[in-house]
Parts: sequence; C-alpha cells; structure tokens
Amino acid sequence: MTGNYNDAYAAFKQEPCEFWLAQSKRIPWFKTPTSAYQQDENGRYHWFAGGELNTCYLALDQHIENGFADETALIYDSPVTNTKQSFSYFELHQKVARFAGVLADLGVEKGDRVVIYMPMIPEAVIGMLACARLGAIHSVVFGGFAAHELAVRIDDAKPKVILSASCGIEIDRVIPYKPMLDEAIELATHQVTNTVILQREQALAPMHSPRDLDWYLVEKEANPVAPTPVRAEDPLYILYTSGTTGTPKGVVRENGGHAVAMHYSMETVYGMKPGEVFWAASDIGWVVGHSYIVYAPLIYRCATVLYEGKPIRTPDASAFWRIVEEHKVSALFTAPTAFRAIKKEDPEANGFKEYDTSSLKRLFLAGERLDPPTYHWLQEKTGLPVLDHWWQTETGWAIACNPIGIESLPTKVGSATVATPGFDVQILDMDGNQCAPNESGAVVIKLPLPPGCLPTIWQNDARYAEGYLSQYEGYFLTGDGGYLDEDGYLFIMGRTDDVINVAGHRLSTGEMEEIVAAHPAVAECAVFGVNDSLKGQVPMAMIVLKDGEAISSSEIEQEIIGTIRGKIGAIACLKHILCVERLPKTRSGKILRKNLRQLVDGETLNIPSTIDDPSIFEEIKTLLT
Repeated sequence: MTGNYNDAYAAFKQEPCEFWLAQSKRIPWFKTPTSAYQQDENGRYHWFAGGELNTCYLALDQHIENGFADETALIYDSPVTNTKQSFSYFELHQKVARFAGVLADLGVEKGDRVVIYMPMIPEAVIGMLACARLGAIHSVVFGGFAAHELAVRIDDAKPKVILSASCGIEIDRVIPYKPMLDEAIELATHQVTNTVILQREQALAPMHSPRDLDWYLVEKEANPVAPTPVRAEDPLYILYTSGTTGTPKGVVRENGGHAVAMHYSMETVYGMKPGEVFWAASDIGWVVGHSYIVYAPLIYRCATVLYEGKPIRTPDASAFWRIVEEHKVSALFTAPTAFRAIKKEDPEANGFKEYDTSSLKRLFLAGERLDPPTYHWLQEKTGLPVLDHWWQTETGWAIACNPIGIESLPTKVGSATVATPGFDVQILDMDGNQCAPNESGAVVIKLPLPPGCLPTIWQNDARYAEGYLSQYEGYFLTGDGGYLDEDGYLFIMGRTDDVINVAGHRLSTGEMEEIVAAHPAVAECAVFGVNDSLKGQVPMAMIVLKDGEAISSSEIEQEIIGTIRGKIGAIACLKHILCVERLPKTRSGKILRKNLRQLVDGETLNIPSTIDDPSIFEEIKTLLT
C-alpha cells in the first residue's frame, strides 16, 4: 500500500464500513463477513459479523498451504540461557497442532479459558497459538507475577487449564514460578483441573499428581488437531491491565477485528513486507507481545523474534545490536526506556558501531512518551528513521503513527504524527467542546472504535461503559491528554492526571520532563506534582545521571531549575530535584510517577503488581529523609 495519507484517511472518514470491509479481504475467511460491524443489545460494537475464521490458521496453516512452509516463522534468542533456535512455519505448525491436541485431551473446547503464566520461551507462543487453534480464550499473565495477583486473574477468567514453566530468568537470577503458581491456586476460589508445566533445567519444579502434568510427556502422547472455526466476534484472548486490589480489568480481543487490524497495521504502521524479520523487544505478558511478537508478524508472514533478555546486562548495552546483526532484523520496536538504559551505559553508542546493522530500516518507539533527547540521540547515533507511535492495551494497535506503509510524513519531535486511518481522534475540553489547534484537552476517539480494539471488559460491561464511555457521549476516553497542531499532528502530553494545578495554573509535567531530560548529564527523569500548602501543588523532579558524569548533582539541579524558569516561567516553581540511582518502573518500562507522588506526599503506596523491583521505594525514601 502506497499513496497519499490524506486520501486514505478521507476514504476511511467518508465510508468507514466500506473502508474496513475492503481491509477485511486481506485475510482468508472460512466464511466471509456480511457486514462491517453490528451493535449488540448493550450498544457494544462487534466487527465483521457473520464472518468465520481461525486466528491460528491465519498465523500458520495458510502460509504452509501457499508454499511458505520452509520460511522462518519464529526466532528464539535467549542470552540468559545461551540458547538460539529457529522454527519454520511447518515446524511451528507441527508443535502448535500437537499441543492443541494436549489441550483438547484435557477437555479444553471453544470458549474455554486457559491461563498462561510463562517466561519468554517458544512454548509460551505455542500455548497461545494452540488455544487460538481450538477457539479457546487465553489469558497470559506476566511470568513472575505474585501469587495474589495471579489468583485474582484465575478467579476472574476461570480457566480450565493453566500452562506454566518451572522458572523464569531475569538476567542472572532464576525465579521459580511453580511455588507462586501453587500458592495462587490455593488462594483462588476457582478450582483448576490441570496445569501443564514445562520443566526448565535451571530450576526443576515439584509436581503434584494428578493435577500437574509434564509438558513434554503429554505432548508426546497427543495427536495434532485441525483449526476450529470461530465467529468473528468470538474472543481470542483476555489481557488484564490492572488489579492491585479488587477485580482486575480484563481487556477482551475478538478474533475477526483483531486479525484484520494486525494484518493492516504491519503494512500501514510498520511498512513491513512478508518474509522480513520483525522484532518487538517486549514481553508476551504485555499487549505489545500479543500483537507484535505473536500474532501480527505471523499473520502477515514475517519472521518474529522472541528475545529472553534485557537491553543491557545480557551481557552488555550492545545486546540489541547483536540481535539485529545475527537475525537480519528489518524493524525494531521497543519502549523509549530500553534505549535510555542503553544510552546510560553506552552514551556514544559504541555497541551500535560494533555490529552490522545494515538490515535495520527503522526504529519504532511506543509504550510511553518518546522524549526529545532520546529521539535525537537515536537519530544521531544510528542514522535511522526514529518513528514514535501511540496506542494502548485497550486498542491493541496504533491510534496514531507515521503511516509509512501509505506515505512517509515529515517528523515532528514529540509527536506521534497523525491519526492512523480507522481512528477518528479528537481533542475535547472539560465541557465536551472541540479544542482549537494547539489547545490541550482530553484525547478521545469517536465511536465506533476500529477493528482490533476492545469491545468491552471481560464479564463487566458496566465497568467498560463507566470507565471509557461515560464522560463524553459518543466517544471513547483514552485517559491521555494532548493536542492536535495546525497540521493535524497529535502530541500526547501524558495521562490526564499528570497535569498539575499550581496556584490555579494548569501545567503539564510532560513538558517539564522534556526540559529536564534535555540536560546532557541526565539519563532519565520523572516529573510529578506534590502537595503544597500554599499553591496546592508544585512540581518535583527525580533524575538519574549518566554513568561517569563528572559534574556535581547540585550543579546539575541548579542548571535544570534555571532552564525550567527560562522556558516555562517562574510559575512552574520546579525547585525540588532529587538525584536517585534508579526510578521505579513496571516490567514494561513505564515510570511509576503516581507512586512517587504518593511516597513524597506520605500517602499509602498502592504499588502495582507490574513493578520491576519494589525495594526501590525504600531507597528513595531514605534519600527523602
């Protein structure tokens, strides 16, 4: 697909149903859909009604039938276990079809749920695809989640079977999964009939008969099964986005709309061609892993990289560039925090120069705001196009991007570029009025959401309506704030609760973070509002300095305060800057600004289960006192 972006977007706006029915022809259906979308009795939208398909068939069988059985489908690279392995489409198909037989033998049928609690290993992908093959609904829980968090997800999804492994590996630390799984099953009200456990040599798991089954043993005894036709509106998976207390929020993804959106996005958003190698450096526990490690590349017939490692310390800050050279990666997609970690340890990008990265065409960044210093560093050191794009777990694919599969648009630093065809993005003020160009407001999407987005929350339609649809009638509330400029470029300035009120003036912490991060000594930072008896709120910054920085932290702090005052004005009142060794983050790399605010304000810390290392708050608390 090439051409003019404005024409493509206009075609979507004028005839959205015809636009998406045309895109639906990208994939082979068992039964062709009769309409673009339908609304159910609750007013929720479901795409491609009347259509039947199977997502596993799209990811594997169709390519074998079309003569691509020997092409590489999955590349597994694990520096933490010193393992590398490739699977052709035929080989991956054989394993998936047989493991689908394992699940069928355990009574798993279309519509049943299967929880997957596994590290970044091929069997995790095989388990996901095997569920899709049967029409079962998988729910991947990030490997290593605490027992309580796993238990509440078990109770909400009510799985028939749980797939797990004996352990995960974080750099050089082995994390036994089985004790946490056993505890979660004890805590959960819902009773699971069977678990299937992959034993890894780094830590063998104790097995409890007859509930626990050995992965390899049951796999040997199973027979392969054919793909089960499902309706377009049947769920493919549930992905939980929160749940530190109470009931977690299960985002539902439906088979039909998801498959069409994944195929469309690989070309439109990422500019990929079938047969190329795509690498999303994420985890299957996150939406990026679902969409762009597993489903989209395989549906589109690209080889996908499954990486069990980190951007640094496996073994060093050149790990990403080694992967690119060895596997001839065409496009790399990761979060800005990954490159900030690399930049901190290798500020001159010497690792990039060590490897042959000529296969790499583009870098894609998402998952958090791409700060200008990271953008400029990547562009300067790699010479590659650095493409920001913005999306959410709820949407499953890019709301805004530089649509290089249609037309490569000029880049504006700090912008995710323009709305992807299919998303009607608007900016509304508190009263629901359209904001003028460059005027900040709530970022919303006019209904219906395009294919691939959530139709509801698992078994909680009321929560979906209250959380996303109630504030602005006819619109989906993204929860992010930002603005559209005079050219229609979208700038996301952070979550709406990241806007602070200083003596009646609303200030964006995202704007301040840009300025703080631009200081040459700063590797990464977080700016957030804290309580102030006089002004209501004032901003505070926490900064991490680059390795080997010679200038004193007090000098750096004074320079930053002066720059903020000069660029935003005295009203910004950024006087509190704390230099820390590291910032608290989720395992996907998002900085926990809300928890930092709670810590400074002396509030109860509601730490999410997704945090990488909770002990960091004790370190920062010591510095604060």
